[in-house]
Amino acid sequence: MWNQYYLTVESDGTQRLTLGYFSNYATTGGVDTTQATPSYQTDFGLTPVSANPGGGTGRGVPDVSALSQGNAYYLTPDDTMEGAVTSGGTSAATPFWASLATQINFIFEDQGLPDLGYSNDLYYIAASIAPAAFNDITIGNNVSSYVLGGDVADGSQTITPTGIGYLAGAGYDLITGLGTPNGTLLARALSNIAHSQMYFDLVPVLDQTGSDWTTGAYESLLFQSSVASGETWSLSIGGASTSFTGATGQSYAWTAALAQQSLQADFSAELVTLFDGFGQGGLYQTSVAAGSSLAISVAGSAASAYQAALTSDYGFTHFLADDGAVSVARAVAYATTAGGADDQDVVVRLRQNGINDISVMFYEVDDFGGTIAGIAPGQAGYDAAAAARAYLTQDGLSAINGAGYGAYSQTEITGVDAGDYIAMKLTSNGQVFWAFASANESVNGAHVAHLWSYGLNTWGWEDLYGGGDRDYNDLIVQLDFTSTAGAGLLV
Repeated sequence: MWNQYYLTVESDGTQRLTLGYFSNYATTGGVDTTQATPSYQTDFGLTPVSANPGGGTGRGVPDVSALSQGNAYYLTPDDTMEGAVTSGGTSAATPFWASLATQINFIFEDQGLPDLGYSNDLYYIAASIAPAAFNDITIGNNVSSYVLGGDVADGSQTITPTGIGYLAGAGYDLITGLGTPNGTLLARALSNIAHSQMYFDLVPVLDQTGSDWTTGAYESLLFQSSVASGETWSLSIGGASTSFTGATGQSYAWTAALAQQSLQADFSAELVTLFDGFGQGGLYQTSVAAGSSLAISVAGSAASAYQAALTSDYGFTHFLADDGAVSVARAVAYATTAGGADDQDVVVRLRQNGINDISVMFYEVDDFGGTIAGIAPGQAGYDAAAAARAYLTQDGLSAINGAGYGAYSQTEITGVDAGDYIAMKLTSNGQVFWAFASANESVNGAHVAHLWSYGLNTWGWEDLYGGGDRDYNDLIVQLDFTSTAGAGLLV
């Protein structure tokens, strides 16, 4: 966020603002206390509080923002259409978003979807499940409020700056909202959300009744923890509790935003490999019966679900406490194909960040637990059953190779039907790892989980026996169920 004011002291001692507050060279933003906080902001975890002396809560603005000021201007035709003028600020950001929405509407029409219409709530879902859809703005402020009279000259008047305003920061803030858009990734996320809402009765990973949570189906769940060193966290399933020693992810462990951003062909391979080897926190995986109660506590304090109303339908949610966080995610993808159609081609995006020869196989299972015809992962005959259910690429291959250390690759698997349950098998230098810990090696009496969830249909693999460095980015994998629809504009 660019706040472009200059304070100078003239020869007579006068303090003068150039590009002053009257010119408004800072973005707007804040809290409308006359309106209730909308449900999609509440579900996002927000309680917007006004910085004004009167305080109060209400509707936070803006929802989104765009690069449109500072030293980055839009060059536009003048009123004669023979010359050019520069434009910035709201006068540029608003038509930019109107243009982007028009392009997304074109994509929606091509995919057989209705127009976006009132789409504010969809942006909050997108930011929750596909955080790479927005660029988070963390620097800047709009502290430019004032009262008339005082010691600072602004034009022909004098003012007193109040120091009241808002600061940019991580996540949503009251000057840039969710952030600026990555148009392609946002369009892909909105496409998935729209088809999922219109054509599928989604089964949430967790259901809420009052303050209690229960599992939405029989499912294999990943519990991804980052807890303050020395603390413990506890998991209660069906009334039976298990405690774990806390582990904190390293400073540069991958986030969902980075994992999803890396799945762009033009994303820097050098940047990918620069952040290799930074370990995540703890990982525990188990299968849970449908309707089982589930509760999480960290350092003895109950953890609260965060953004669950926005994310749970898409296979994951988060629990937060003062001393740490635990994410709960499925290891199986659910095929929300465009229009609920069968026999679809599905985009597979891969980013390799491990040095081993590596490949991944996708295969159909019968449920979120990964069973095939009654055979559970790890039981005799599972390998053969998975091979018989493997999806093939357009070239007829069941194994998709990584493109090499740091490299991106993309292909499509065929014959995916609406509502298919899709699991994965990784082969690394000849060693086989499954998306289910129960089918993997045991170390110190415990099966090793090799998969980490990074949001919407995106996972990261650890490719070394025993868990290696636990960075879970040796192969980032994403399934995109809707981009091949229509003319394939988002492929």
